[in-house]
Amino acid sequence: MIRLRLPILISALLLPALAILVAQNATQSGAVFGYQDFSTEQAKTDQSFLAVPDPTLAGQELRILTAEPHLAGSPYDHKNAEYVASKFREAGLETEIVPYMAWLNTPTKTLVQAYDSAGKLLMTGPTKEHVSSDPFQDNPDVTPIFNGSSPSGDVTAQVVYANYCRLQDYDQLAELGVDVKGKIVLCRYGGNFRGVKVYIAQQRGALGVLIYSDPADDGYYRGDPYPHGPWGPETHVQRGSVQFMFKYPGDALTPGIASRPDLPASRRIKPEDAASLPKIPSQPLSWHDASPILAHLRGPDAPRAWQGALPFTYHIGPGVKVHLLLKMDYKYQPLWDVIGRIPGSDYPDDWVVAGNHRDAWVYGAVDPNSGTAAMLEAVHGVGALLKQGWRPKRTIVFCSWDGEEEGLIGSTEWAEDHPEQLAHAVAYFNTDVGVAGPNFEASAVPSLKEFVRQVTQAVPSPKGGTVYEVWKQSQAEAAANHALGVQEHAPTEAAVIGHDVRIGDLGSGSDFTPFIQHLGVPSTDIGSGGPYGVYHSTFDDYTWFVMNADPHFLYEQEMARVFGLEVLHMADADVLPYDYSTYGRELTAYLDEAQKKAEAAGITDLDFGPAEEAAKKFTEYADRVREKQDHPDQQSPQPLATLNDQLRAVEGDFLAPEGLPERPWFKHTIYAPGEYTGYAAVVIPGVNEAIDAKDSARAQQQMTVLTDAINRAAQTLQEAAQ
Repeated sequence: MIRLRLPILISALLLPALAILVAQNATQSGAVFGYQDFSTEQAKTDQSFLAVPDPTLAGQELRILTAEPHLAGSPYDHKNAEYVASKFREAGLETEIVPYMAWLNTPTKTLVQAYDSAGKLLMTGPTKEHVSSDPFQDNPDVTPIFNGSSPSGDVTAQVVYANYCRLQDYDQLAELGVDVKGKIVLCRYGGNFRGVKVYIAQQRGALGVLIYSDPADDGYYRGDPYPHGPWGPETHVQRGSVQFMFKYPGDALTPGIASRPDLPASRRIKPEDAASLPKIPSQPLSWHDASPILAHLRGPDAPRAWQGALPFTYHIGPGVKVHLLLKMDYKYQPLWDVIGRIPGSDYPDDWVVAGNHRDAWVYGAVDPNSGTAAMLEAVHGVGALLKQGWRPKRTIVFCSWDGEEEGLIGSTEWAEDHPEQLAHAVAYFNTDVGVAGPNFEASAVPSLKEFVRQVTQAVPSPKGGTVYEVWKQSQAEAAANHALGVQEHAPTEAAVIGHDVRIGDLGSGSDFTPFIQHLGVPSTDIGSGGPYGVYHSTFDDYTWFVMNADPHFLYEQEMARVFGLEVLHMADADVLPYDYSTYGRELTAYLDEAQKKAEAAGITDLDFGPAEEAAKKFTEYADRVREKQDHPDQQSPQPLATLNDQLRAVEGDFLAPEGLPERPWFKHTIYAPGEYTGYAAVVIPGVNEAIDAKDSARAQQQMTVLTDAINRAAQTLQEAAQ
């Protein structure tokens, strides 16, 4: 153990000097995209910032943030808001705590009882989470086991096992002659967003849904369970929201409107009319509680791919009857966003927004407070620059969101509260699960993928070299292992252009959603992954984190540096560093894939020609604009400001005012969460979802909407290229 940790400890001592060396090397290697001249002065700013984020302080901050369970709207949630605000003010940020109201549920009773075909009681749950040793598990304030946005319900019915409860799983049940109407569906976590599992069950007439964590997915099948390793123990439960966030996120009763405390009741819709609230009850379970149900199901064997890791053959049912009783107390509860600003010296109306949510289902050491601690250390570094007399050219806004776990509420309400200001925002940078392990990963709009790569080239890795170099090597090793059949699951990111590190596309499930998909603000999302089997459970606590994720908080330091450098480079760039050439190539790739999908679906009359021509023009003008971006020294001050305005306008051109069919809150024509995936991005969603539905008329109508959006963006680039 000591031998393995010694290189990391040595790295901790050398990282400040290494940070300076990396920044110097980055400067010496050539121009930094977006700067007229990445001068010695700018390099010193980077070096000064990189030397500040402190692993020890990050550990202290994480310990404070995770001292108590802090569900959204709870007293400890407010206490943490005050703590974050104090850290913002200490760094010199203009800070306020902004309240919103949200329609939230709290359980007063949760009961699951299962009976076999003879009426014998098999289990009563949910069982309290417990392991042999954990100092946090017996806190009386541990959050009850429930699903956010589930309605109350009292139903008794036969159980049907439906694997991951994906659309294809429900379809396979139908092909097998199994009807879930009037049944309680048992799903295992994985494959899609839990709200989608409930959404499809509701569409198919089910009375209720149980969702459990199978050890094949996050338990002993993957490795040693906690407290001996990072994976989920027998009684761990994944709480979570089942709000239909793919319809719209945020407060369920104020879609598109900021849910301020003083908002009149007349502006709020009735709960029964809220399209994002499920109508059938659902409850999460541990595999400890799900096992007796699965073991006693009869009927056909489940398809081989549906078999989990429990030591018996899984069956579809019938054979087990479940009584599901949920009593929910719904009411408006206050939430608290913490907003810290640094006014820009040159472009005060152009905001660089960076955020992480603060609320957690229980303790939230990984999700989200590893991200909060990293953000606080990024703020610490920016504060040190302010004390040295530095000021950003653009206004920087750091945000600690509340209510993310319940439905991206704090970020959505704030974004809906500031649409005019955010029309000028040049970027939104997100982190959520900041550190679950050592493996850096990122998602972004295509225009910012090169920006993320370049930032990571300037940040040292605890493993030696730069974050970028380690990231690239780890992806190469993963690809090699997959080719050899070692890796069980292939990467889920979108098609990659070129041979650089893969950066994923933005779906949903975190606070970038309102910025990119509702308002068209170019966005990124970064994190650092690893074996993590205690998601949304009691065991995502400080003890688990220090044991499994980041014992010396060196990856917290790494994330603070990447996150903060994103902010600094975007705030001070002379010309906005958007890479629209890559965007154009990805658009062409998306259209090619959609055409293949349409042909496979038997849709032969869908005209791709105009969209392909629009994407071709977009790429042509993007390449010409890139020439201007690469030589900003040839621009006079006024044209440079005009160029930046034009560059920023391009992402907004991709918004369709009418939004996507049947979910108008989502306005981006290139990226949206899938109606039947929830988390994963669907590219050119209007077209692709119409193809999936085999609705050729809707596909053609959405193709026209898409073509118009690409043409708008191409026109803006053409003007910028002149």
